[in-house]
Amino acid sequence: MPAAPLSQQEIEDRLGELPGWSLEGDRITCTYRLHSHFAALGLTAHIAAIQDEMNHHSDLTLGYNTVSLSVNTHDAGGVVTESDLKLAARVAAIADGHGVR
Repeated sequence: MPAAPLSQQEIEDRLGELPGWSLEGDRITCTYRLHSHFAALGLTAHIAAIQDEMNHHSDLTLGYNTVSLSVNTHDAGGVVTESDLKLAARVAAIADGHGVR
């Protein structure tokens, strides 16, 4: 059974607890800026490990010194669900440890 979509108000309320995350259309997004490409690569690898552990994956983009995520739940019809916000919270919890600016 697919996950239930969250209301726009519920998403916005929860994103208020996740600095840097925002709602863009039908997905939540965030871009982290780091001090180097190597640091960005380290954060990307850590996020990939979290996503595999959760079996929930974002669109994850590595730039020179940036890491961008964009996520919604495909099997729920491409809407934001609790799983997306849990992933965002896990990523937000480890970001500072990688030197996010």
